[in-house]
Amino acid sequence: MSARKILYPFSILYGGVMRVRNQLYDRHIFPVHSFELPVIAVGNLSMGGTGKSPMVEYLTRLLKTRYRVATLSRGYRRKTSGYILLTGTETAAEVGDEPLQFKFKFPEVTVAVDEKRSHGIEELLKLKPRPEVLLLDDAFQHRSVKAGFNILLTSYSKTYKNDLVLPAGDLREPASGAKRASVIVVTKCPADLSVEAQMEIIKQLKPTAGQEVFFSSIAYSEKVMGRNRSYFLKDLQKTPFTLVTGIANPQPMVQHLEELGLKFEHKAYKDHHHFTEAELRELQHEEFIITTEKDYMRLKNEISREKIFYLPIQNHFLHRKEDFDELVLKYVQKNETR
Repeated sequence: MSARKILYPFSILYGGVMRVRNQLYDRHIFPVHSFELPVIAVGNLSMGGTGKSPMVEYLTRLLKTRYRVATLSRGYRRKTSGYILLTGTETAAEVGDEPLQFKFKFPEVTVAVDEKRSHGIEELLKLKPRPEVLLLDDAFQHRSVKAGFNILLTSYSKTYKNDLVLPAGDLREPASGAKRASVIVVTKCPADLSVEAQMEIIKQLKPTAGQEVFFSSIAYSEKVMGRNRSYFLKDLQKTPFTLVTGIANPQPMVQHLEELGLKFEHKAYKDHHHFTEAELRELQHEEFIITTEKDYMRLKNEISREKIFYLPIQNHFLHRKEDFDELVLKYVQKNETR
């Protein structure tokens, strides 16, 4: 008997618990906090690997020239607790790799962490000037805060319709939770995914009335970036390197580098991996390291700057980018309080 079949009864139990939890929030038996500013939540139904960080960054770019934007995360796997307003001088261990990445890329944007989202929002609203738009990272299941616009991400390689609830599968809650989404974005798609294939996926997802479905891919930079220099990937054809990843699904990045004809050894670690001293010593002996943006936040102060570089990525909509942007901007404009 497979492990999945053994665990399936526990998935039924866990799924039932999550359904009851959602009903208690839907009926306001569990308290739900609302705030007088536009709140956009980005999240997924699965455990990870759907591209939440690139989506938060996409929204930041879209909104930051029009509004004072703040992002709030729990700071997954950080060694601290409570509310922290980032200055950019923190370590990933203090605030989490993704919030530090946001602050690193957008130093002018307000970035904070708090495992209790409602308290974090209350603290952000005390700032002067206060934020005008709030982006909640990884908050689809955080029902105690009412987001006005929910963006649900699901990976092309394994949509939530092709998965099971924990522990037999990777879903945090039953797929029926997708009905809470304002929009659904199928991420990490092949760049040449046909319209016909997109329509088949939409049929599979069965969106509710008025629920828009969009498709995006990961756009990789032509360059790898370091502290004080950069290299075009095309110029690394004869330069062997070590690829270091601590993300949920490194395969798209691996495939991209292989398609460019690059030669590398891949050292894969689990998502949000905290590198041990022994692992860091081992990496210090590598001649040339390329890693993800998220992993760079954890390694940039541990590995010699001359040998570690990261490959920037961005979210890229295959079609209807303008429609997605318009939905987001219309929501913010309708709910802005300034």
